[in-house]
Amino acid sequence: MLDKELIVSAPGKVILHGEHAVVHGKLALAVALNMRTYLRVGLSADSRVSLNLPNINTFLSWDLSSLKTLMPAYATELQKVDKPDHGLIQQLREFMGVLEGSMENSTLATLAFLYLYVSIFAGSRDWIGITVTVWSELPTGAGLGSSAAYVVCLSAALLSACGVLSCPVNGCQISRWNREELEIINKWAFQGEKIIHGNPSGVDNAVGTWGGALRYLSGDITPLNSVPILRILLTNTQVPRSTKVLVAGVKDKILKFPAITIPVLDSINAISHECEKILGEMATGPTDKHYDVLEELFDINQHHLNVIGVGHPSLDKLCQITLAHGLHSKLTGAGGGGCGITLLRPGTDSITVDKVIKELEDCGYDCWETNIGAPGVQLHCTSSVKEEISEILWTPSSGNQQNL
Repeated sequence: MLDKELIVSAPGKVILHGEHAVVHGKLALAVALNMRTYLRVGLSADSRVSLNLPNINTFLSWDLSSLKTLMPAYATELQKVDKPDHGLIQQLREFMGVLEGSMENSTLATLAFLYLYVSIFAGSRDWIGITVTVWSELPTGAGLGSSAAYVVCLSAALLSACGVLSCPVNGCQISRWNREELEIINKWAFQGEKIIHGNPSGVDNAVGTWGGALRYLSGDITPLNSVPILRILLTNTQVPRSTKVLVAGVKDKILKFPAITIPVLDSINAISHECEKILGEMATGPTDKHYDVLEELFDINQHHLNVIGVGHPSLDKLCQITLAHGLHSKLTGAGGGGCGITLLRPGTDSITVDKVIKELEDCGYDCWETNIGAPGVQLHCTSSVKEEISEILWTPSSGNQQNL
């Protein structure tokens, strides 16, 4: 049981290669983005369960006795969770007073939290009042795995709080759970993703759990053994898009022009395989030639994605600006706007990066210098958390407060 405060974090994700082609049975590579979501959980002084989400201006608190009334008749075996309990989900919607189909971020985040809390503590004799504060470096709705990082953090924290997982700090600043425990975290996080997204692939929560990079092919998700950490510039064009509409558009192109479109998807598949090979070689010693290949793959894939109709003038502008400074970019995710990534070689100087960021921000874009290949879910000592993040996590409440 929880006897001290815990802080956990999990990374976001970007698709390196394989966007859209993956829907049609081709290989995709997803990598952990070192922009993280942080969660602090501690015992409450008043036997209440509280959820503080300052990013979306939400603070909610429930009496512990009212949550106990939602306890499922049969406790789930925590190590073998399979699929969400839809009866419990409906109960929680009624408890929250929200209609089925509500897509508001705060509603879905709260529903996922309550579902995980009630399900994980259902088999425990001692329900405990806790206060959970979550803060993220990831923008929401940008295709960067923000919801998955959230539910991975929740799963790790709640499973640790009820004693299912160990708390492997042992004097270390940052530590991780063992493989078997990470499997449990990933399974519960997948349930949270299903509550938020309905029918997710499982890629985002797997990246948040394991970190590094993984391959996704026809439903099979496999972490890559060793992946180099690569510097990137992440750019959000701020152009909204519908993944559903973009996926449907690619399908229409396949039906209209199969002899043209299918070879493009095959080529994207080959790019993913080539990139996987290069990443494996770089793990033992990256060279300039490796970066040459990665840059070419970015350029080729970006052209392919334009051919199948998921590009956008905002992404073309991103590629033009970065290429003028000798940098290579591509879209990541659904396309049609959204985000792009720019590869930064180890020798790329800060002056060049600052110039590029300034030009992109002048276009109305948001930019972050970060890296990919980051570690997955982690347990932190207080002193290992950045000062500005630590201050937010220790804020007792934020936003619209409701006691329920």
